[in-house]
Amino acid sequence: MGGILSTVFGSGEEAAPGTESEPSRVLKFSSSARWQLHFNEIKESNKLLVVDFSASWCGPCRMIEPAIHAMADKFSDVDFVKLDVDELPDVAKEFNVTAMPTFVLVKRGKEIERIIGAKKDELEKKVSKLRA
Repeated sequence: MGGILSTVFGSGEEAAPGTESEPSRVLKFSSSARWQLHFNEIKESNKLLVVDFSASWCGPCRMIEPAIHAMADKFSDVDFVKLDVDELPDVAKEFNVTAMPTFVLVKRGKEIERIIGAKKDELEKKVSKLRA
């Protein structure tokens, strides 16, 4: 069954470009080093970064996932990243994540907003407002 779940929900690995019929704009990191490289790169720009802290066992996280992918497609000027708190507990601790899902909105390496819970409408409004 684990193989089926991995196929449906993803294995937490970064997707190589062109490996899916419709590549996701949501990046997934399962390595702290790779996450840190990406974070260091993006904090040099003025681009909005939405970090989705979730867990494979979290029902609300799975329920909001299609909405996150839709937002990533809609707001192509925003970077969306999904991090599993069980795979990257050090990153979750660094961002003081205590509940899932938690969405941390970051610009220039600084947290500018935080949404705790699967609040799709609130997240979409804040991303729309803060992306400029």
